[in-house]
Amino acid sequence: MINGTDLKSAIISGANNLLQYRSSIDELNIFPVPDGDTGSNMSLTISSAVRELNKADNPSAGEVAHTAAQAMLRGARGNSGVILSVLSGGFSKGLNGKSSASAEDLVNALGIGVENAYKTVMKPTEGTILTVARMGCEAGRAALQKTDEPAKVWEAVCKGAEDALKQTPELLPVLKRAGVVDAGGKGLCLIFEGMLSFLRDGTIIEEEKHDAAANSGDDFFKNAAAEFDTEIHFTYCTEFIIGRSADCKKDPAELRAFLETLGDCVLVVADEEIIKVHVHTEHPGKALEKALEFGQLLTVKVDNMKEQHRKASEESKASKENAAPVSDNENDTAEPPVPAAPVNDVGFVAVATGKGLKTLFTDLGCAQVVNGGQTMNPSTEQLAAAVCATPAKTVMILPNNKNIVLAAEQVAPLVTDRKTVVLPTRTVPEGLSAMLAYNPDMSVEENTVNMMQAANGVKTGTVTYAARDSEFGGRKIHKDDVMGLVNGKLEIVDHVHDVSHVCIKLIRSMVDHRTSFITLIYGAGVTEQAANEVYGQLKSKLSSDIEITLVQGGQPVYYYLISVE
Repeated sequence: MINGTDLKSAIISGANNLLQYRSSIDELNIFPVPDGDTGSNMSLTISSAVRELNKADNPSAGEVAHTAAQAMLRGARGNSGVILSVLSGGFSKGLNGKSSASAEDLVNALGIGVENAYKTVMKPTEGTILTVARMGCEAGRAALQKTDEPAKVWEAVCKGAEDALKQTPELLPVLKRAGVVDAGGKGLCLIFEGMLSFLRDGTIIEEEKHDAAANSGDDFFKNAAAEFDTEIHFTYCTEFIIGRSADCKKDPAELRAFLETLGDCVLVVADEEIIKVHVHTEHPGKALEKALEFGQLLTVKVDNMKEQHRKASEESKASKENAAPVSDNENDTAEPPVPAAPVNDVGFVAVATGKGLKTLFTDLGCAQVVNGGQTMNPSTEQLAAAVCATPAKTVMILPNNKNIVLAAEQVAPLVTDRKTVVLPTRTVPEGLSAMLAYNPDMSVEENTVNMMQAANGVKTGTVTYAARDSEFGGRKIHKDDVMGLVNGKLEIVDHVHDVSHVCIKLIRSMVDHRTSFITLIYGAGVTEQAANEVYGQLKSKLSSDIEITLVQGGQPVYYYLISVE
Protein backbone atom coordinates (compact mmCIF):
# COMPACT_ATOMS: atom_id res chain seq x y z
CA MET A 1 0.00 0.00 0.00
CA ILE A 2 1.08 3.57 -0.73
CA ASN A 3 0.37 6.00 2.10
CA GLY A 4 -0.23 9.72 1.68
CA THR A 5 3.33 10.79 2.43
CA ASP A 6 4.66 8.33 -0.16
CA LEU A 7 2.19 9.51 -2.79
CA LYS A 8 3.10 13.13 -2.05
CA SER A 9 6.79 12.34 -2.53
CA ALA A 10 6.07 10.46 -5.75
CA ILE A 11 4.13 13.37 -7.26
CA ILE A 12 6.84 15.86 -6.28
CA SER A 13 9.45 13.57 -7.83
CA GLY A 14 7.37 13.39 -11.01
CA ALA A 15 7.06 17.16 -11.13
CA ASN A 16 10.80 17.63 -10.64
CA ASN A 17 11.57 15.17 -13.41
CA LEU A 18 9.35 17.15 -15.77
CA LEU A 19 10.97 20.43 -14.72
CA GLN A 20 14.40 19.09 -15.59
CA TYR A 21 13.37 18.44 -19.17
CA ARG A 22 10.99 21.37 -19.66
CA SER A 23 13.10 23.06 -22.34
CA SER A 24 13.59 19.87 -24.36
CA ILE A 25 9.81 19.31 -24.38
CA ASP A 26 9.29 22.88 -25.57
CA GLU A 27 11.61 22.06 -28.46
CA LEU A 28 9.39 19.14 -29.55
CA ASN A 29 7.30 21.66 -31.44
CA ILE A 30 6.05 20.10 -34.67
CA PHE A 31 6.16 23.44 -36.42
CA PRO A 32 9.02 25.98 -36.45
CA VAL A 33 6.88 28.92 -35.33
CA PRO A 34 7.81 30.21 -31.84
CA ASP A 35 5.01 28.54 -29.90
CA GLY A 36 6.78 25.55 -28.35
CA ASP A 37 5.48 25.96 -24.81
CA THR A 38 4.10 22.53 -23.90
CA GLY A 39 6.89 21.83 -21.41
CA SER A 40 6.47 25.24 -19.80
CA ASN A 41 2.69 24.89 -19.55
CA MET A 42 2.82 21.43 -18.01
CA SER A 43 5.62 22.46 -15.62
CA LEU A 44 3.76 25.51 -14.38
CA THR A 45 0.59 23.46 -13.97
CA ILE A 46 2.13 20.71 -11.87
CA SER A 47 4.30 23.21 -9.96
CA SER A 48 1.03 24.61 -8.58
CA ALA A 49 0.42 21.19 -7.03
CA VAL A 50 3.93 20.94 -5.60
CA ARG A 51 3.61 24.25 -3.78
CA GLU A 52 0.39 23.12 -2.10
CA LEU A 53 1.66 19.61 -1.35
CA ASN A 54 4.72 21.02 0.39
CA LYS A 55 2.36 22.58 2.92
CA ALA A 56 0.62 19.27 3.69
CA ASP A 57 1.66 17.54 6.92
CA ASN A 58 1.07 13.78 7.26
CA PRO A 59 -1.77 13.68 4.69
CA SER A 60 -3.75 10.66 3.57
CA ALA A 61 -3.49 9.39 -0.01
CA GLY A 62 -6.92 10.82 -0.77
CA GLU A 63 -5.96 14.20 0.64
CA VAL A 64 -2.76 14.29 -1.42
CA ALA A 65 -4.63 13.51 -4.63
CA HIS A 66 -7.31 16.08 -3.81
CA THR A 67 -4.79 18.82 -3.00
CA ALA A 68 -2.88 18.19 -6.21
CA ALA A 69 -6.05 18.18 -8.31
CA GLN A 70 -7.40 21.41 -6.84
CA ALA A 71 -4.08 23.20 -7.31
CA MET A 72 -3.65 22.01 -10.89
CA LEU A 73 -7.18 23.03 -11.80
CA ARG A 74 -6.38 26.59 -10.77
CA GLY A 75 -2.89 26.63 -12.23
CA ALA A 76 -3.67 24.89 -15.55
CA ARG A 77 -2.07 26.54 -18.58
CA GLY A 78 -2.51 25.60 -22.22
CA ASN A 79 -4.21 22.49 -23.58
CA SER A 80 -1.53 20.17 -22.19
CA GLY A 81 -1.78 21.73 -18.73
CA VAL A 82 -5.57 21.48 -18.71
CA ILE A 83 -5.49 17.82 -19.75
CA LEU A 84 -2.91 17.16 -17.02
CA SER A 85 -5.20 18.84 -14.48
CA VAL A 86 -8.17 16.74 -15.65
CA LEU A 87 -6.12 13.55 -15.31
CA SER A 88 -5.26 14.67 -11.78
CA GLY A 89 -8.92 15.42 -11.05
CA GLY A 90 -9.93 11.90 -12.03
CA PHE A 91 -7.06 10.48 -9.99
CA SER A 92 -8.42 12.42 -7.00
CA LYS A 93 -11.91 10.97 -7.47
CA GLY A 94 -10.49 7.46 -7.57
CA LEU A 95 -8.61 7.91 -4.29
CA ASN A 96 -11.31 9.91 -2.50
CA GLY A 97 -11.51 8.99 1.18
CA LYS A 98 -8.63 6.50 1.06
CA SER A 99 -5.91 6.69 3.71
CA SER A 100 -3.60 4.64 1.51
CA ALA A 101 -3.73 3.23 -2.00
CA SER A 102 -3.11 -0.21 -3.44
CA ALA A 103 -1.72 -0.82 -6.91
CA GLU A 104 -5.26 -1.48 -8.11
CA ASP A 105 -6.42 1.81 -6.56
CA LEU A 106 -3.71 3.72 -8.43
CA VAL A 107 -4.59 2.17 -11.78
CA ASN A 108 -8.34 2.60 -11.30
CA ALA A 109 -7.85 6.23 -10.31
CA LEU A 110 -5.69 6.82 -13.38
CA GLY A 111 -8.44 5.20 -15.45
CA ILE A 112 -11.01 7.70 -14.18
CA GLY A 113 -8.64 10.50 -15.13
CA VAL A 114 -8.17 9.09 -18.63
CA GLU A 115 -11.92 8.75 -19.12
CA ASN A 116 -12.51 12.34 -17.99
CA ALA A 117 -9.69 13.65 -20.18
CA TYR A 118 -11.20 12.09 -23.30
CA LYS A 119 -14.55 13.67 -22.41
CA THR A 120 -12.95 17.08 -21.86
CA VAL A 121 -11.50 17.32 -25.36
CA MET A 122 -14.21 18.04 -27.93
CA LYS A 123 -12.50 15.98 -30.66
CA PRO A 124 -10.04 13.58 -28.99
CA THR A 125 -7.06 12.87 -31.23
CA GLU A 126 -4.98 9.72 -30.95
CA GLY A 127 -1.24 10.20 -31.01
CA THR A 128 -1.37 12.78 -28.23
CA ILE A 129 -1.09 12.88 -24.43
CA LEU A 130 -4.51 11.18 -24.34
CA THR A 131 -3.14 8.08 -26.07
CA VAL A 132 -0.10 7.99 -23.80
CA ALA A 133 -2.27 8.20 -20.67
CA ARG A 134 -4.74 5.58 -21.93
CA MET A 135 -2.14 3.03 -22.99
CA GLY A 136 -0.20 3.56 -19.77
CA CYS A 137 -3.34 2.80 -17.80
CA GLU A 138 -4.12 -0.27 -19.92
CA ALA A 139 -0.61 -1.61 -19.31
CA GLY A 140 -1.10 -1.09 -15.59
CA ARG A 141 -4.35 -3.04 -15.64
CA ALA A 142 -2.66 -5.92 -17.44
CA ALA A 143 0.12 -5.95 -14.86
CA LEU A 144 -2.43 -6.31 -12.05
CA GLN A 145 -3.12 -9.81 -13.32
CA LYS A 146 0.44 -10.78 -12.36
CA THR A 147 1.31 -8.70 -9.29
CA ASP A 148 -0.16 -6.39 -6.69
CA GLU A 149 3.09 -4.58 -5.88
CA PRO A 150 2.56 -0.85 -6.56
CA ALA A 151 6.09 -0.25 -7.83
CA LYS A 152 5.93 -3.09 -10.35
CA VAL A 153 2.47 -2.10 -11.55
CA TRP A 154 3.53 1.55 -11.90
CA GLU A 155 6.61 0.37 -13.81
CA ALA A 156 4.19 -1.27 -16.25
CA VAL A 157 2.27 2.02 -16.49
CA CYS A 158 5.52 3.78 -17.41
CA LYS A 159 6.42 1.12 -19.98
CA GLY A 160 2.97 1.29 -21.57
CA ALA A 161 3.11 5.09 -21.71
CA GLU A 162 6.60 5.02 -23.25
CA ASP A 163 5.49 2.48 -25.88
CA ALA A 164 2.53 4.70 -26.69
CA LEU A 165 4.80 7.71 -27.00
CA LYS A 166 6.93 5.90 -29.57
CA GLN A 167 3.76 5.20 -31.58
CA THR A 168 2.57 8.82 -31.66
CA PRO A 169 4.39 9.64 -34.95
CA GLU A 170 2.61 6.72 -36.61
CA LEU A 171 -0.77 7.92 -35.35
CA LEU A 172 -0.22 11.59 -36.23
CA PRO A 173 1.44 12.09 -39.63
CA VAL A 174 2.33 15.67 -38.76
CA LEU A 175 4.59 14.34 -35.98
CA LYS A 176 6.23 11.87 -38.34
CA ARG A 177 6.97 14.56 -40.92
CA ALA A 178 8.57 16.71 -38.25
CA GLY A 179 10.53 13.77 -36.85
CA VAL A 180 9.30 14.21 -33.26
CA VAL A 181 7.07 12.50 -30.70
CA ASP A 182 4.10 14.22 -29.05
CA ALA A 183 5.32 16.85 -26.59
CA GLY A 184 2.43 16.48 -24.12
CA GLY A 185 2.83 12.71 -24.14
CA LYS A 186 6.55 13.05 -23.47
CA GLY A 187 5.82 15.34 -20.53
CA LEU A 188 3.39 12.81 -19.05
CA CYS A 189 5.96 10.02 -19.43
CA LEU A 190 8.47 12.10 -17.49
CA ILE A 191 5.96 12.63 -14.68
CA PHE A 192 5.18 8.91 -14.52
CA GLU A 193 8.91 8.05 -14.53
CA GLY A 194 9.62 10.54 -11.77
CA MET A 195 6.87 8.98 -9.66
CA LEU A 196 8.33 5.54 -10.31
CA SER A 197 11.72 6.70 -9.04
CA PHE A 198 10.23 7.12 -5.58
CA LEU A 199 7.79 4.20 -5.64
CA ARG A 200 10.53 1.76 -6.67
CA ASP A 201 13.68 3.14 -5.05
CA GLY A 202 12.49 5.72 -2.52
CA THR A 203 14.40 8.40 -4.45
CA ILE A 204 12.86 11.82 -5.06
CA ILE A 205 14.31 13.31 -8.23
CA GLU A 206 15.76 16.69 -7.37
CA GLU A 207 14.53 19.86 -8.99
CA GLU A 208 16.95 21.68 -11.30
CA LYS A 209 17.38 24.95 -9.43
CA HIS A 210 19.09 26.72 -12.33
CA ASP A 211 16.00 26.47 -14.54
CA ALA A 212 14.47 29.77 -13.47
CA ALA A 213 11.75 29.74 -16.11
CA ALA A 214 10.46 26.36 -14.98
CA ASN A 215 10.50 27.35 -11.34
CA SER A 216 8.76 30.68 -11.78
CA GLY A 217 5.66 30.83 -9.63
CA ASP A 218 2.13 31.07 -10.89
CA ASP A 219 0.73 32.19 -7.56
CA PHE A 220 -2.93 33.00 -7.38
CA PHE A 221 -2.05 36.10 -5.38
CA LYS A 222 0.64 38.24 -6.97
CA ASN A 223 2.51 40.15 -4.31
CA ALA A 224 3.54 43.22 -6.26
CA ALA A 225 4.71 45.38 -3.34
CA ALA A 226 8.02 46.17 -5.01
CA GLU A 227 6.30 47.25 -8.24
CA PHE A 228 4.06 50.02 -6.94
CA ASP A 229 4.58 53.33 -8.76
CA THR A 230 1.87 55.07 -6.76
CA GLU A 231 1.21 55.62 -3.09
CA ILE A 232 0.35 52.52 -1.07
CA HIS A 233 -2.95 53.31 0.64
CA PHE A 234 -3.16 50.18 2.79
CA THR A 235 -0.27 48.63 4.65
CA TYR A 236 -1.04 44.92 4.87
CA CYS A 237 -1.38 42.50 1.97
CA THR A 238 -3.58 39.83 3.55
CA GLU A 239 -4.07 36.45 1.89
CA PHE A 240 -5.82 33.38 3.25
CA ILE A 241 -7.66 30.22 2.28
CA ILE A 242 -10.86 29.14 4.04
CA GLY A 243 -12.00 25.54 4.20
CA ARG A 244 -15.76 25.94 3.76
CA SER A 245 -17.89 24.46 6.56
CA ALA A 246 -20.44 21.93 5.36
CA ASP A 247 -23.18 23.58 7.44
CA CYS A 248 -22.33 27.13 6.34
CA LYS A 249 -24.72 28.43 3.69
CA LYS A 250 -23.21 31.90 3.52
CA ASP A 251 -22.55 33.33 0.07
CA PRO A 252 -18.88 34.24 -0.58
CA ALA A 253 -20.23 37.46 -2.10
CA GLU A 254 -21.03 38.54 1.48
CA LEU A 255 -17.38 38.12 2.44
CA ARG A 256 -16.30 40.06 -0.65
CA ALA A 257 -18.66 42.94 0.18
CA PHE A 258 -17.35 43.11 3.75
CA LEU A 259 -13.71 43.12 2.65
CA GLU A 260 -14.40 45.95 0.23
CA THR A 261 -15.29 48.09 3.26
CA LEU A 262 -11.88 47.32 4.80
CA GLY A 263 -9.54 48.01 1.89
CA ASP A 264 -8.88 47.52 -1.80
CA CYS A 265 -7.55 44.94 -4.29
CA VAL A 266 -10.17 42.48 -3.01
CA LEU A 267 -10.13 39.09 -4.70
CA VAL A 268 -12.45 36.26 -3.64
CA VAL A 269 -12.64 33.02 -5.63
CA ALA A 270 -14.60 30.06 -4.33
CA ASP A 271 -15.52 26.52 -5.20
CA GLU A 272 -17.50 23.96 -3.22
CA GLU A 273 -14.69 23.32 -0.73
CA ILE A 274 -12.48 26.40 -0.36
CA ILE A 275 -12.53 30.19 -0.60
CA LYS A 276 -9.30 31.98 -1.59
CA VAL A 277 -9.04 35.60 -0.50
CA HIS A 278 -6.73 38.54 -1.11
CA VAL A 279 -7.18 42.07 0.30
CA HIS A 280 -5.04 45.14 1.01
CA THR A 281 -6.14 46.56 4.36
CA GLU A 282 -5.15 48.27 7.60
CA HIS A 283 -7.13 45.68 9.59
CA PRO A 284 -6.09 42.09 8.71
CA GLY A 285 -7.52 40.90 12.03
CA LYS A 286 -11.02 42.02 11.09
CA ALA A 287 -10.70 40.26 7.71
CA LEU A 288 -9.66 37.01 9.39
CA GLU A 289 -12.42 37.28 12.01
CA LYS A 290 -15.04 37.62 9.28
CA ALA A 291 -13.49 34.69 7.41
CA LEU A 292 -14.14 32.39 10.37
CA GLU A 293 -17.87 32.78 9.77
CA PHE A 294 -17.39 30.78 6.55
CA GLY A 295 -15.15 27.98 7.84
CA GLN A 296 -11.70 27.17 9.15
CA LEU A 297 -8.61 29.10 8.08
CA LEU A 298 -6.33 26.72 6.22
CA THR A 299 -3.53 29.17 5.40
CA VAL A 300 -2.85 32.80 6.37
CA LYS A 301 -0.22 35.20 5.00
CA VAL A 302 0.09 38.88 5.99
CA ASP A 303 2.83 41.09 4.51
CA ASN A 304 3.70 44.70 5.27
CA MET A 305 3.74 46.14 1.76
CA LYS A 306 5.20 49.51 2.71
CA GLU A 307 8.19 47.85 4.32
CA GLN A 308 8.59 45.44 1.38
CA HIS A 309 8.43 48.32 -1.06
CA ARG A 310 11.06 50.28 0.86
CA LYS A 311 13.48 47.34 0.90
CA ALA A 312 12.84 46.40 -2.72
CA SER A 313 13.38 49.98 -3.86
CA GLU A 314 16.72 50.16 -2.06
CA GLU A 315 17.89 46.81 -3.44
CA SER A 316 16.89 47.53 -7.04
CA LYS A 317 18.08 51.15 -7.29
CA ALA A 318 21.56 50.31 -8.54
CA SER A 319 20.44 47.53 -10.87
CA LYS A 320 17.82 49.75 -12.50
CA GLU A 321 20.49 52.27 -13.45
CA ASN A 322 22.39 49.60 -15.37
CA ALA A 323 19.43 47.60 -16.72
CA ALA A 324 18.88 47.15 -20.46
CA PRO A 325 15.76 48.77 -21.90
CA VAL A 326 12.66 46.58 -21.83
CA SER A 327 9.93 46.65 -24.46
CA ASP A 328 6.37 47.51 -23.54
CA ASN A 329 5.33 43.88 -23.98
CA GLU A 330 8.10 42.47 -21.79
CA ASN A 331 7.18 44.93 -19.04
CA ASP A 332 3.46 44.45 -19.47
CA THR A 333 2.64 43.40 -15.90
CA ALA A 334 -0.18 44.35 -13.60
CA GLU A 335 -1.66 43.55 -10.25
CA PRO A 336 -4.48 41.01 -10.08
CA PRO A 337 -7.78 42.56 -11.16
CA VAL A 338 -10.11 43.76 -8.43
CA PRO A 339 -13.35 41.74 -8.21
CA ALA A 340 -16.58 43.54 -9.08
CA ALA A 341 -20.20 42.79 -8.26
CA PRO A 342 -22.19 41.25 -11.16
CA VAL A 343 -24.47 44.21 -11.84
CA ASN A 344 -24.60 44.27 -15.67
CA ASP A 345 -26.25 41.60 -17.79
CA VAL A 346 -23.27 40.77 -20.03
CA GLY A 347 -19.53 41.44 -19.89
CA PHE A 348 -16.45 40.30 -21.78
CA VAL A 349 -12.97 38.99 -21.02
CA ALA A 350 -10.43 38.72 -23.85
CA VAL A 351 -6.89 37.38 -24.00
CA ALA A 352 -4.28 39.45 -25.85
CA THR A 353 -0.83 40.93 -25.50
CA GLY A 354 0.50 44.25 -26.75
CA LYS A 355 -0.84 47.65 -25.73
CA GLY A 356 -2.49 48.28 -29.09
CA LEU A 357 -4.40 45.02 -29.07
CA LYS A 358 -5.47 45.48 -25.47
CA THR A 359 -6.78 48.94 -26.33
CA LEU A 360 -8.69 47.51 -29.30
CA PHE A 361 -10.48 44.93 -27.17
CA THR A 362 -11.15 47.46 -24.43
CA ASP A 363 -12.63 49.91 -26.93
CA LEU A 364 -14.86 47.12 -28.25
CA GLY A 365 -16.31 46.58 -24.77
CA CYS A 366 -14.07 44.07 -22.97
CA ALA A 367 -14.01 44.84 -19.25
CA GLN A 368 -10.84 42.76 -18.75
CA VAL A 369 -8.02 41.90 -21.16
CA VAL A 370 -5.78 39.15 -19.78
CA ASN A 371 -2.15 39.34 -20.83
CA GLY A 372 -1.37 36.27 -22.91
CA GLY A 373 -1.31 34.58 -26.27
CA GLN A 374 1.27 32.66 -28.23
CA THR A 375 4.02 31.33 -25.90
CA MET A 376 2.24 33.07 -22.96
CA ASN A 377 -0.81 31.03 -22.00
CA PRO A 378 -2.61 32.39 -18.93
CA SER A 379 -3.70 29.95 -16.26
CA THR A 380 -7.29 28.98 -15.56
CA GLU A 381 -7.04 30.88 -12.28
CA GLN A 382 -5.90 34.07 -14.01
CA LEU A 383 -8.89 33.84 -16.34
CA ALA A 384 -11.18 33.19 -13.36
CA ALA A 385 -9.84 36.30 -11.61
CA ALA A 386 -10.60 38.35 -14.72
CA VAL A 387 -14.12 36.94 -14.85
CA CYS A 388 -14.66 37.87 -11.19
CA ALA A 389 -13.47 41.40 -11.98
CA THR A 390 -16.02 41.79 -14.79
CA PRO A 391 -19.19 43.42 -13.41
CA ALA A 392 -21.66 41.16 -15.20
CA LYS A 393 -24.04 38.30 -14.51
CA THR A 394 -22.88 36.52 -17.68
CA VAL A 395 -19.24 36.83 -18.73
CA MET A 396 -18.18 35.80 -22.22
CA ILE A 397 -14.52 34.75 -22.56
CA LEU A 398 -12.62 35.13 -25.83
CA PRO A 399 -9.38 33.06 -25.58
CA ASN A 400 -8.11 34.20 -29.02
CA ASN A 401 -5.69 31.28 -29.16
CA LYS A 402 -6.39 27.61 -29.74
CA ASN A 403 -4.11 26.65 -26.85
CA ILE A 404 -6.09 28.73 -24.33
CA VAL A 405 -9.60 27.47 -25.14
CA LEU A 406 -9.46 24.45 -22.81
CA ALA A 407 -8.15 26.54 -19.91
CA ALA A 408 -11.02 28.97 -20.44
CA GLU A 409 -13.53 26.11 -20.38
CA GLN A 410 -12.30 25.12 -16.89
CA VAL A 411 -13.17 28.54 -15.41
CA ALA A 412 -16.83 27.82 -14.64
CA PRO A 413 -16.18 25.55 -11.59
CA LEU A 414 -14.05 28.29 -9.99
CA VAL A 415 -16.64 31.07 -10.28
CA THR A 416 -19.85 30.68 -8.33
CA ASP A 417 -21.57 34.05 -8.55
CA ARG A 418 -21.88 34.50 -12.33
CA LYS A 419 -22.25 32.49 -15.50
CA THR A 420 -19.36 32.05 -17.93
CA VAL A 421 -19.64 31.41 -21.65
CA VAL A 422 -16.55 30.55 -23.69
CA LEU A 423 -16.45 31.69 -27.31
CA PRO A 424 -13.72 29.42 -28.72
CA THR A 425 -11.93 32.07 -30.77
CA ARG A 426 -8.59 30.70 -31.98
CA THR A 427 -6.91 33.91 -33.13
CA VAL A 428 -6.93 37.61 -32.31
CA PRO A 429 -8.65 38.52 -35.63
CA GLU A 430 -11.41 36.03 -34.81
CA GLY A 431 -11.82 37.65 -31.39
CA LEU A 432 -12.03 41.14 -32.86
CA SER A 433 -14.64 40.03 -35.41
CA ALA A 434 -16.66 38.33 -32.70
CA MET A 435 -16.70 41.50 -30.58
CA LEU A 436 -17.76 43.62 -33.57
CA ALA A 437 -20.70 41.23 -34.09
CA TYR A 438 -22.05 41.61 -30.55
CA ASN A 439 -25.58 43.02 -30.42
CA PRO A 440 -26.77 44.20 -26.96
CA ASP A 441 -30.40 43.82 -28.04
CA MET A 442 -30.01 40.07 -28.56
CA SER A 443 -29.95 37.29 -25.98
CA VAL A 444 -26.74 35.64 -24.83
CA GLU A 445 -27.64 32.54 -26.83
CA GLU A 446 -28.27 34.52 -30.02
CA ASN A 447 -25.08 36.49 -29.59
CA THR A 448 -23.07 33.33 -29.00
CA VAL A 449 -24.18 31.97 -32.36
CA ASN A 450 -23.76 35.25 -34.26
CA MET A 451 -20.39 36.09 -32.75
CA MET A 452 -18.94 32.68 -33.58
CA GLN A 453 -20.33 32.88 -37.11
CA ALA A 454 -18.49 36.17 -37.50
CA ALA A 455 -15.31 34.65 -36.05
CA ASN A 456 -15.47 31.64 -38.34
CA GLY A 457 -15.86 33.90 -41.37
CA VAL A 458 -12.42 35.47 -40.86
CA LYS A 459 -9.23 34.42 -42.61
CA THR A 460 -6.31 34.92 -40.26
CA GLY A 461 -2.87 35.60 -41.68
CA THR A 462 0.29 35.73 -39.60
CA VAL A 463 3.81 36.82 -40.45
CA THR A 464 6.36 35.47 -38.00
CA TYR A 465 9.84 33.93 -37.85
CA ALA A 466 11.22 30.41 -37.60
CA ALA A 467 12.33 29.56 -34.09
CA ARG A 468 14.54 26.70 -35.27
CA ASP A 469 15.81 24.84 -38.33
CA SER A 470 13.19 22.49 -39.68
CA GLU A 471 11.76 20.74 -42.69
CA PHE A 472 8.03 21.00 -43.13
CA GLY A 473 5.91 19.95 -46.10
CA GLY A 474 9.03 19.32 -48.15
CA ARG A 475 10.37 22.81 -47.48
CA LYS A 476 13.65 23.47 -45.74
CA ILE A 477 13.25 26.17 -43.10
CA HIS A 478 16.15 27.85 -41.37
CA LYS A 479 16.16 29.60 -38.02
CA ASP A 480 14.97 33.24 -38.34
CA ASP A 481 13.42 32.72 -41.80
CA VAL A 482 10.32 34.86 -42.23
CA MET A 483 7.14 32.80 -42.67
CA GLY A 484 3.63 33.64 -43.79
CA LEU A 485 0.74 31.46 -42.61
CA VAL A 486 -2.99 31.43 -43.38
CA ASN A 487 -5.22 29.92 -40.69
CA GLY A 488 -2.14 28.18 -39.31
CA LYS A 489 -1.07 26.66 -42.64
CA LEU A 490 2.38 27.54 -43.95
CA GLU A 491 2.18 29.43 -47.24
CA ILE A 492 5.43 31.39 -47.61
CA VAL A 493 9.02 30.91 -46.45
CA ASP A 494 11.45 33.75 -47.09
CA HIS A 495 15.17 33.14 -46.56
CA VAL A 496 15.99 36.81 -47.24
CA HIS A 497 14.06 37.89 -44.14
CA ASP A 498 12.01 40.52 -45.97
CA VAL A 499 9.05 40.96 -43.64
CA SER A 500 7.22 43.54 -45.77
CA HIS A 501 7.50 41.42 -48.92
CA VAL A 502 6.09 38.36 -47.13
CA CYS A 503 3.24 40.39 -45.67
CA ILE A 504 2.15 41.86 -49.02
CA LYS A 505 2.49 38.54 -50.84
CA LEU A 506 0.52 36.73 -48.13
CA ILE A 507 -2.34 39.23 -48.16
CA ARG A 508 -2.62 39.11 -51.95
CA SER A 509 -2.95 35.31 -51.71
CA MET A 510 -5.74 35.67 -49.13
CA VAL A 511 -7.86 38.15 -51.07
CA ASP A 512 -10.60 37.05 -53.47
CA HIS A 513 -13.66 38.60 -55.11
CA ARG A 514 -15.63 38.41 -51.85
CA THR A 515 -13.11 40.37 -49.78
CA SER A 516 -14.45 43.61 -48.30
CA PHE A 517 -12.22 44.33 -45.29
CA ILE A 518 -8.58 43.87 -44.38
CA THR A 519 -7.21 44.71 -40.95
CA LEU A 520 -3.42 44.87 -40.73
CA ILE A 521 -2.08 44.76 -37.16
CA TYR A 522 1.65 45.37 -36.85
CA GLY A 523 3.66 44.13 -33.89
CA ALA A 524 6.56 45.15 -31.69
CA GLY A 525 9.15 44.15 -34.31
CA VAL A 526 7.81 46.50 -37.01
CA THR A 527 8.36 50.27 -37.19
CA GLU A 528 5.50 52.64 -37.94
CA GLN A 529 7.27 53.70 -41.14
CA ALA A 530 7.59 50.13 -42.40
CA ALA A 531 3.93 49.41 -41.59
CA ASN A 532 2.80 52.54 -43.44
CA GLU A 533 4.84 51.51 -46.50
CA VAL A 534 3.12 48.11 -46.53
CA TYR A 535 -0.24 49.83 -46.14
CA GLY A 536 0.51 52.15 -49.08
CA GLN A 537 1.52 49.30 -51.37
CA LEU A 538 -1.63 47.36 -50.51
CA LYS A 539 -3.79 50.41 -51.26
CA SER A 540 -2.17 50.75 -54.67
CA LYS A 541 -2.26 47.05 -55.59
CA LEU A 542 -5.68 45.94 -54.30
CA SER A 543 -9.16 46.90 -55.39
CA SER A 544 -10.39 50.27 -54.19
CA ASP A 545 -13.54 48.49 -52.98
CA ILE A 546 -11.56 46.81 -50.22
CA GLU A 547 -11.34 48.78 -47.00
CA ILE A 548 -7.91 48.47 -45.39
CA THR A 549 -7.28 49.43 -41.76
CA LEU A 550 -3.81 49.73 -40.23
CA VAL A 551 -3.50 49.20 -36.46
CA GLN A 552 -0.52 49.27 -34.12
CA GLY A 553 -0.95 46.12 -32.03
CA GLY A 554 2.42 45.99 -30.31
CA GLN A 555 2.20 42.18 -30.10
CA PRO A 556 5.35 40.05 -29.74
CA VAL A 557 6.10 36.94 -31.84
CA TYR A 558 4.10 38.13 -34.88
CA TYR A 559 5.38 40.90 -37.13
CA TYR A 560 1.87 41.16 -38.55
CA LEU A 561 -1.56 39.78 -37.70
CA ILE A 562 -3.91 39.97 -40.68
CA SER A 563 -7.68 39.76 -40.78
CA VAL A 564 -9.37 39.27 -44.15
CA GLU A 565 -13.16 39.34 -44.35
